[in-house]
Amino acid sequence: MTRMLSEAVRHKTLWVCEKWSDDAVKFAEKRLERQGVTHIPAELREVITPVRRLHVPRLMPITEGISSAALREIVGPPEECAEIQGNLLLNEGIQRLEDLTMIATVLTNQTAGNPWSNANSFLGVGTSGTAEAATQTDLQAGGFYKAMNATYPSRSSQTVSFQSDFTTSEANQVWGEWSISAGATTASGAGFTVGTTNLNRKVAALGTKSSGTWTLTAQITFS
Repeated sequence: MTRMLSEAVRHKTLWVCEKWSDDAVKFAEKRLERQGVTHIPAELREVITPVRRLHVPRLMPITEGISSAALREIVGPPEECAEIQGNLLLNEGIQRLEDLTMIATVLTNQTAGNPWSNANSFLGVGTSGTAEAATQTDLQAGGFYKAMNATYPSRSSQTVSFQSDFTTSEANQVWGEWSISAGATTASGAGFTVGTTNLNRKVAALGTKSSGTWTLTAQITFS
C-alpha cells in the first residue's frame, strides 16, 4: 500500500485596527500648534528626479489629520484596539505571488513586476458584508484605499506586516471588509479600476468611522 504525502503552505493573518478618537486628534493638533508645528510626515510618496526615483514622506498639514506615529508620541496608545484573525487569499493575489518567484517572469511581465512594495501597496476598507470568495478581485462596496505608512511593508522572520493610517476625513464609513492591494493607478480613496491586484480579503465588523485616526495593520505569517 502506497502512502500518499501532501505538502501545504500555511498562512495566518492577524488584522489590528487601532482607533484614536476625534478628541485625541484635536488634543495632538493643539499640542503641535503650540510647538509651532504645522506639518508632520505621513505616508511615503514617490518623487521622480532627473537622476533617480525617491520615496519621501508626504508632509501632511496637521489640520488634515494626525498620523498614528504622532498620536502615539503625544497621546499614547489608542483608546480602542480590535484584533481579527484570518483572511482568504484571493486567486489573483496567489498568482502574483507565484509570478514574483520567477525571475524570468518578473523581467518580462510588467504585471508580475508590480510587487507589494511601499510605493505600490495599499490597505483598503469597504462597506460590504458579502462573504469572501477566492475569485474576487476587489473590495465589494465603498472601497477606500490608503497608501502605506513609512517603513511598511516590513518583514520579521516569516511575518510580513502592512500598515496604513486613515486620518480625520478619510474612510468615514462602515468598516465591514478590508484587503491588501498592489498596483493601484488612481488616487487614494477613489477606488481602483486599473492595474490592481488584491492579495486577500476579510469580512468582519470593525465599526463605523466618523472622524479621528484609525490605523489598520495586517500581519501575514507563512509556514
